[in-house]
Amino acid sequence: MDLSRVHRLGAVSLFVIMLMVAPIGGQSTAPRTRIDRTIRLAERNPHYFSFRGKTVALITSGEHYGAVFNRNFNHKKYFSTLSADGLNYMRIFGGAYIEVPHKSFGIQRNDLAPESGDLIAPWERSDKPGYIGGGNRFDLTEWNPAYFARLKDFLQEASQRQIVVELSFFSSHYGQEQWEFSPFYPANNVNQTGAIDWKLAETLDNGNLLKFQEAYVRRLVQEANEFDNVIFEILNEPWSDRPAYEDVMNPYLQKPARDRYPNSIEVADELSLAWQAKVAEWIASEEASLHNKHLIAQIYCNFRCSVRSPSVQVSMLNFHYAYPEAVIENYGLDKAISYDETGFLGREDAAYTRQAWNFMLSGGSAFDALDYSFSVGHEDGSDTEPNGPGGGSATLRKQLGILKRFLERFSLADLKPDCETVKHAAGVRARVLSDPGREYAIYLDGSGPSELMVQLPRGGYLVEWMNVESGEAVKTERIHSSEEVYVLKSPKFVNGMALRISNPAAPTR
Repeated sequence: MDLSRVHRLGAVSLFVIMLMVAPIGGQSTAPRTRIDRTIRLAERNPHYFSFRGKTVALITSGEHYGAVFNRNFNHKKYFSTLSADGLNYMRIFGGAYIEVPHKSFGIQRNDLAPESGDLIAPWERSDKPGYIGGGNRFDLTEWNPAYFARLKDFLQEASQRQIVVELSFFSSHYGQEQWEFSPFYPANNVNQTGAIDWKLAETLDNGNLLKFQEAYVRRLVQEANEFDNVIFEILNEPWSDRPAYEDVMNPYLQKPARDRYPNSIEVADELSLAWQAKVAEWIASEEASLHNKHLIAQIYCNFRCSVRSPSVQVSMLNFHYAYPEAVIENYGLDKAISYDETGFLGREDAAYTRQAWNFMLSGGSAFDALDYSFSVGHEDGSDTEPNGPGGGSATLRKQLGILKRFLERFSLADLKPDCETVKHAAGVRARVLSDPGREYAIYLDGSGPSELMVQLPRGGYLVEWMNVESGEAVKTERIHSSEEVYVLKSPKFVNGMALRISNPAAPTR
């Protein structure tokens, strides 16, 4: 779909309608307004999204965030793969953070680490040699038309396939080595950016870097404004460079292991939060005079935490390696809650499928698996050799597509987390979303068979059991509830089972 053509056709149609309704002999005094159709929180249920007339959840297994600025990455082939698997979401970095080829985090074929000469950044190259990643240094006062043409083509290709793109402006650097690959690093540009500690790069105490960061954010916001399928994310994993101790996952461990990663929960410190608030202000103020207004996402921590004082400008709360408690502890904030990255549990698909079902059936809004089977030359997700700390495969993408289609069978706007319907699930853990008396989405985490003690409002119900790996219906039965506890007996299953309970006689809303 050519969005510019759609906009032109829409404008012509609006003009014709105005001519038809305008009073003869005079001009209409009604204001001429344009409708903002960008993805937004659903009005009836802000834990999901409203996108092109539908209430949707976002689910994907996507590449390692470098698809725009890695010149050799074939994004059209990539989008065709995501679309064929039924996925509707992805995440990219804008170009302020670059990783080291064949080295960072043990990733050998890393989209986020272009080979020498393959980086196409937002800034023009100068005539001075010396960029550590190959080629001349950058001029941070000059924009690169080729980058923005590629960015727009990227967003357009995603839009044609109904895929939502989360654009992350910045990232923690994790260490000096990654910082030395950033265009903002002093030796990589001709603008005399300050020689600062890499841990200060995303704070307000970053020398003269702030003005270049602001210009970068505002320019990307301008260029992406015309697209309705974009969400802006402020900063990837801010706690990595600026950690503040928040909590622990298992409080029964002995110190000092109890208070260290991977048991510790860290959030960004006050210096980082102040800088992130400034970035959110740049986004909002830049869009104030533009047509579209986009959602702003902010990442809070690994695992889970109860968010403290979220910004009014932030509509999406992101977590990495998230537990369902990340949803449960923040559900009352009425914002979208996203499992923004997973991918450090090895290569087996089952671990990531379980994560997705547990999170989304707890009321999550989005799930993003980090898929290492995508790499340059393998934009169809066919890179099956070991490549970093995580997984990703055609099988995983198929199974995540099954989860997405399962949720699409329900009226998402009416679903809420439900701790009452399933009184007990023998040997497994039950996650439930429901519109009481109408429909129930249930995931059983574990292996069975299991017996479920359920309590439903009076009426007749259709119970459909589904294999989460194949999407096949395993068993269908009809039951009648008299409001007393009813025992459902599941088929055998391994690594999860889903069921849908619906009341065909329930009146439509």
